[in-house]
Amino acid sequence: MLIAHISDTHITNEVAFKAYAFDLIVNEINTRPFDLVIHTGDVTNNGLREEYEHASYLLKKIEKPLIVAPGNHDARNVGYELFERYIGPLFGVYEFKDGVIIWVDSTIPDLSDGRIGGYKFRWLKEKLEEYSNKKIKIAVAHHHLVPLPDTGRERNVLYNAGDVLDLLLSHDVTLYMCGHKHVPNVYRVEDLVVANAGCTSCRKTRKGDVNSYNIVKISEKGVKVVIRRVTGEEKGKEHVPIRPKIFVPRGRRIFRIVHLSESNVSDRKYFRKNVIENVVKAINEKYKPDLVIHCGDVVEKGIERFFDMAIDYYESIKSEKLVIPGHNDYTYLGPELFREYFGEPEIIELNDFVFIPLISAQYETPIGVVGRIGQKMLANLLEEYSEKFRVVVLHHNLVPIPRAKEIGYLEDAGNVLKIITDANTELVLTGHGGNSHAVKVESTPLVNAGSVSWELHRNPFGNSFNIVDIYEDMIAVFEIQATWGSRKLLGIWKIKGEVPW
Repeated sequence: MLIAHISDTHITNEVAFKAYAFDLIVNEINTRPFDLVIHTGDVTNNGLREEYEHASYLLKKIEKPLIVAPGNHDARNVGYELFERYIGPLFGVYEFKDGVIIWVDSTIPDLSDGRIGGYKFRWLKEKLEEYSNKKIKIAVAHHHLVPLPDTGRERNVLYNAGDVLDLLLSHDVTLYMCGHKHVPNVYRVEDLVVANAGCTSCRKTRKGDVNSYNIVKISEKGVKVVIRRVTGEEKGKEHVPIRPKIFVPRGRRIFRIVHLSESNVSDRKYFRKNVIENVVKAINEKYKPDLVIHCGDVVEKGIERFFDMAIDYYESIKSEKLVIPGHNDYTYLGPELFREYFGEPEIIELNDFVFIPLISAQYETPIGVVGRIGQKMLANLLEEYSEKFRVVVLHHNLVPIPRAKEIGYLEDAGNVLKIITDANTELVLTGHGGNSHAVKVESTPLVNAGSVSWELHRNPFGNSFNIVDIYEDMIAVFEIQATWGSRKLLGIWKIKGEVPW
């Protein structure tokens, strides 16, 4: 199946709309053997009636079957009602021989942010279950699921992106198609291909880019996405499904990490003192890791009394430790106290492994940022240590996690994620959001730790920490329930290519 993926036409009578780019791309689509065209929203610029009338006329130039999902600009000025009148349904299902396309409205009236929540989430889940027998399942919405590079401040994803991503992965969805940020990009998240289209005919491109659309080919081999710009430049990625998906570690275990976060040590009732004591005992007597990594929010507030309490717990851990500050640690006098009690996080080299700390916490805010200097430093370090097994450690999660509002993102998550995946980084450990989660983006596993001892968490498994076991040929991550010691598998991934050992 061959699909033309267009987005963000922003049709209007204003200068924002580039009519010649629209006509050029439509003419290309009409002369190529596409089976279908999918438009992932922002058909209009302001959701006004005259824009919808103009858009309805222009879209008729496309001589192929057309599916259109609404975008946030289409929902302005109660434009979602006009969308149904002039363009088509806000939700829908399109069946073809071996597959199904399910599109859903992700917009929130008069906001740039998106959400597939409540009844919309239930509807999407029901449709994925109804068509679970289909080999190819394609989900379509306007807002992106994974942070994008070169978008400035990374904020306008789905509020519940983690839940939606988890839903798509658990239902073996082949492809998620979206637009919104005017940046073409393709990521593989486990076996799910996430394809963002750039803007087809809007003047607002990023970093001097030009208008573009995606060419998506779906076959028995997998999914190939080609980004085609109006200049004729093409850049493609092909993704073949992982088989088999269940692995058995071979050879000896090379390294073990205990990965925890959000201990939030304090004298408040939400801090579970007995749980952290139990975890420290288990680390010393049962798991005996090569390294313990705490990914932030060591204390509940950045005051001396809480740091005094926290240091007693962590000094009693016998293994070597790397402690990263979280946003709670950087409240009040926290920045100074953290350095006084735990020191400035430094790179740790242990045999063939290197652990690169990345400070994302900012003073008095849960929002994180690495910054342009930090990004350059990270890129240089990943290149410098390219012969080693590189583990990047930071507080804020780089991909959305289930049951958590998107508020925890890094402002520059898109650029940081791109640097990490472009370098084929072996592992990333994070710890924000109060829920454990693990997913592989491109060739890099990203593992988030839940809260180890704070009652206000989002994890149905309860307080927990992770065990990361690295073998000669794979990485296995288990979540350990902090009270009872029961475990469940979070993720297991093969290590491809040459490894240091």
